Amino acid sequence: MAYYNINLVVASEPSSARSCTCASTSTSTSNGISTPTSTSTRTPTRTPATPIVGGRDGDKFRFTVLRDGLVRYEYAPDGHFEDRPSAFAALRDEALQSVSVPDFTLRETPAKVDIITERFHLTYSKAAGRFSPGTLFARVFGHTSEVWRFGDEQQTLGGTYRTLDHVDGRVDMGHGVVSRKGFASVDDSRTMLFTPDGSFIAPRREPVEGRIDGYLFCYGHDYRAAVQAFYAISGPQPLLPRWALGNWWSRYKEYTTESYLDLVRTFAKHALPLSCAVVDMDWHLVADDVVKESGQSGWTGYTWNKDLFPDPKAFIRELHRQGLHVTLNDHPAEGVASYEDMYKAVARKLNLDPSTKETIPFDITNKSFLKAYFDPLLKNLEDDGIDFWWIDWQQGRYTDMKDVDPLWVLNHFHYQHNAERLASRSRDERGEHPLIFSRYAGPGSHRYPIGFSGDTTLSWASLHFQPEFTATASNIGYGWWSHDIGGHMLGERDDELTARWVQFGVFSPIMRLHSTKNEWMCKEPWKLPAGSGQGPRDAVFDFLRLRHRLIPYIHTMNARAADKDNGEPLIQPMYWEHPERDEAYGVPNQYYYGSEMIVAPITSPLNRATKTGKVRAWLPPGKYVDYFTGVVYDGDRHLWLNRTLDKYPVLLKQGAIVPLDSAMTPENGGKNPDRFEVVVTVGADGRFDLLEEDEDGITIKREATEVPDWIRTPIVYSQAEGTITIGPTQGGHPSLRRNWYVRVLSARVAWPVRASYSGEGPEPQVSVVDNVVSVDLRDVPPRSQAVIHLGANPQLATNKPMDLLFPILYAAQVGYELKEKIEAIVKEDGVPASTRASQLDTLDMDADLRLVVNEFLFAQSRS
Repeated sequence: MAYYNINLVVASEPSSARSCTCASTSTSTSNGISTPTSTSTRTPTRTPATPIVGGRDGDKFRFTVLRDGLVRYEYAPDGHFEDRPSAFAALRDEALQSVSVPDFTLRETPAKVDIITERFHLTYSKAAGRFSPGTLFARVFGHTSEVWRFGDEQQTLGGTYRTLDHVDGRVDMGHGVVSRKGFASVDDSRTMLFTPDGSFIAPRREPVEGRIDGYLFCYGHDYRAAVQAFYAISGPQPLLPRWALGNWWSRYKEYTTESYLDLVRTFAKHALPLSCAVVDMDWHLVADDVVKESGQSGWTGYTWNKDLFPDPKAFIRELHRQGLHVTLNDHPAEGVASYEDMYKAVARKLNLDPSTKETIPFDITNKSFLKAYFDPLLKNLEDDGIDFWWIDWQQGRYTDMKDVDPLWVLNHFHYQHNAERLASRSRDERGEHPLIFSRYAGPGSHRYPIGFSGDTTLSWASLHFQPEFTATASNIGYGWWSHDIGGHMLGERDDELTARWVQFGVFSPIMRLHSTKNEWMCKEPWKLPAGSGQGPRDAVFDFLRLRHRLIPYIHTMNARAADKDNGEPLIQPMYWEHPERDEAYGVPNQYYYGSEMIVAPITSPLNRATKTGKVRAWLPPGKYVDYFTGVVYDGDRHLWLNRTLDKYPVLLKQGAIVPLDSAMTPENGGKNPDRFEVVVTVGADGRFDLLEEDEDGITIKREATEVPDWIRTPIVYSQAEGTITIGPTQGGHPSLRRNWYVRVLSARVAWPVRASYSGEGPEPQVSVVDNVVSVDLRDVPPRSQAVIHLGANPQLATNKPMDLLFPILYAAQVGYELKEKIEAIVKEDGVPASTRASQLDTLDMDADLRLVVNEFLFAQSRS
């Protein structure tokens, strides 16, 4: 994988040599290669020497072919075009210099321009002047029934939204770079610019009115390629630190040192792992007399409340000792008040007189203020040990610099600042990656993870929208949303809703519990009611532990997301993989979670008769195995998935390989385990390269923002041979031995199952129980290769419908005679499925109970 780090330098201005070439017209030589010419003759040209068309003296238009499916279109009434990087296209210059810029055909006359690539044909009528639906249009090959026309209303598959503050249900998610029509355009005419060297921000050229700067994505239904083209000009998603993929605790509450540490100890007492401690705004002075006397609201603050946290350094040091990273909340909008510890130091740096005691206004577009904001204002707090900032900006989109949104400035320079802090650490301490926690500012914000989606309303409607919201954000490349899991405010207590929300959180990008300052509202898992293994507390306990067990899988997907050339978001809508299937567009809440899993969240309450929740899912062609239940499903159809509160619909494709931490109760911090569980499904070939970082620095020393030297362990399944091969591990310390516990779900295999590995160690342990093959390989040397033989061409097992149905039917609050009748029909052997279906139709039963029976009875055509 190749990576790019955008932390410190943004793209540079195009070179003068290339600019000169762009200002020339082109003619074709005898060998078909175009060359610049200063003549006024404009003839059809094939394979131009420059990706830029127009932009010459006297031209008011300019097109730039950036990829075979991506073209920039500009109109400048004064003939002056924009070459500086923008918030949207920060790496446009690098994309221009890339070998990936395609060949294209240019046909140009005094009246018309045609640009033709392998993917699209764009036409511009020069004689008409300004862009309009009739003068600038394009057809995408394979989708020529639709025509993109400049200025027409967009019909994309959506993007994302700035904040879910006070949203209860669905909102319009704007536009992304993918569309069923085959094309999508992005208007970049008014976004923030960077100076050519990337050191600061800049306004747009005046006058702004009449200038057009847009990007047309023409990728048909190759949605993944469209987003990767966006990453090429905007920058890829950065690599997150591994610990960020664990459980976060956050709550708007007046904690003290002791109450917060006691909270962390209680998590540990219940064997519930954490990786990040969020301290909301009450860490600083809020309602003290000095705040009131100054006329401040108390939302902004930079001075520890020593009544609550008498020794901040000791407090943070103890959280670090517990394996947690720490972030503080910052609402910066009200500036720096005179009572702040660093007021005088900030005033002196800005050449202000501190004796006036006037509040220093927040002015993030002022370069001097920006420097003072980070040092000394924030540095004073960072010296206490905090790891990153939660930038909680809620005060709008306007600054003194025209069209510059303060959230963009905060996100960009906070992320850069965090990278610089990490780079300045001693070499032994460098094992991190930059991180901030802030709201979405617009397309291009994926460069500054992690996204805070806002103060979520506590309701089933909010939960129902969040899976779609999260998956759809991938259409604009935004892959690391963090939601207020469980809901932040309003609503009413609903423990079942909390449990379902946590389950979604575990299978979302970031798992962060959160709630507001209300003594009746809480997310502490041990305060939920238990219930014989299926209650809200039981479910939340199990899933919080599962989140940390999943980190090996998620972190490998984190590496995939950060790949410079082939990056893919962790979560992807179903239509990314199945763009020609209408059904894929009809399940917006269902998504791929990494390369191996399909998740269909349950976002509605339990049925009181069956004690199950349900979701209408679509299974693509193939066969699937439920991760939690082992049920085998035939695909290529819709069906209802029904689950008790302790289960969640997570389906593995044939040939899936999912590595987990084998510890059932992982420790805080999410460090690399030395014991793995590997879940495998048979039926198709599979491969998964487990990627880890040498976070302890045993053999690999690197700068904080350098590309990791990955420890890579290939895990390969061969369907024809029926073998699972693990290793050898590449990279890492040669003496680090591993335990591999392999679990093959719902498989019919030939006995005996054999396992072996090279080198000395305990004999592998093999068992087969209820169609689950378990192989325990202990103390395997990293340079060794372990092989498990299941027998040639193993197949997925056949479901036993009554065994699957029994626990739900037993607990169902329905009549006993009805249960007996259902059992008799389901267990009847040698009877066609259609006959059993008609028999069940004659029974008067709860509608959801019928869905449960049908699901298990007809999960497979052969069961």
